[in-house]
Amino acid sequence: MLDTVLRCVATLVVFLVFPLVIGQTEHKVMAHMQGRLGPMYAGGFHGWAQLVADGVKFAQKEDIVPAGADRRIFQLAPAVSLLPYLFVLLAIPIGPDGFVGQAIDAGLFFVLAVMGVGVIGKLMAGWASANKFSLLGGLRTAAQLMSYELPMVLAAASVAMAAGTLSLPGIVDAWQWYWLPWQIIGAFVFFTAGLAELQRPPFDMPIADSEIIFGAYTEYTGLRFAFFLLSEYVGILVVSGLTVVLFLGGWHGPLPDQLGWLWTILKTLALSFVVIWLRVTYPRLREDQLMRFAWTVLIPLALVQLALTGIIKVAIS
Repeated sequence: MLDTVLRCVATLVVFLVFPLVIGQTEHKVMAHMQGRLGPMYAGGFHGWAQLVADGVKFAQKEDIVPAGADRRIFQLAPAVSLLPYLFVLLAIPIGPDGFVGQAIDAGLFFVLAVMGVGVIGKLMAGWASANKFSLLGGLRTAAQLMSYELPMVLAAASVAMAAGTLSLPGIVDAWQWYWLPWQIIGAFVFFTAGLAELQRPPFDMPIADSEIIFGAYTEYTGLRFAFFLLSEYVGILVVSGLTVVLFLGGWHGPLPDQLGWLWTILKTLALSFVVIWLRVTYPRLREDQLMRFAWTVLIPLALVQLALTGIIKVAIS
């Protein structure tokens, strides 16, 4: 019982702390890359209190529910969007020798299925808001989810085929350094599809402020809006962590196995920086470009990766 409690508490601490670290990093990285002075002043040195100021701002805002909204679904949507990522973190291995919240035999299926539940929260928000812009954003979210879920699953299946297991710790144990050039296509497909499911730039058309205000989040204020933003940062942590575990060797690295957890965290934070970098670098895709990229680029690449994995496995055996 004590072991279970400690694992749950450790996962909860990661869930509450690391997304805030990623959020603070995004403030600073964007401030440097785009010359934004505002985030560099709050609190004095390097704007250390910017995240605190944002939290106080959201807490002070009035909580408004539109008169025509489905009140219960409207209020439940932020939690449905946020909490599934907590359960995914339970299954992501940080280090060897059982350094994971809960080892699951079919862990890969579990994390992919639960991540899909998080997107349902955004659909609920768009449908329940009684706002045409929110509804349009929710429908775009649904189309984007259906388009990018397939290449993501195919890329993950390639790694499972190579490792011969669906267990995430088992995949990391089976990983070899020569997988890096072999699985690089799958890594690109998985990471890109993950960004699209999170609606991160350049795949943020469902929340395009220039045409649909803020998509499914348009009618949300205060802490409920903050929960949607927090779910985005937790999603960055989850997608980066899964990419590290599946394609970059997890805790394998130059450090001893006893410090493998540190190597995993460093890789995850490096990929999180790449996510922020992409937001600053590329403009958003049009809706037709976004759909075309999934069906004509990512899915063929994922199928090529799957076929390559099958050929190499047969050749090795």
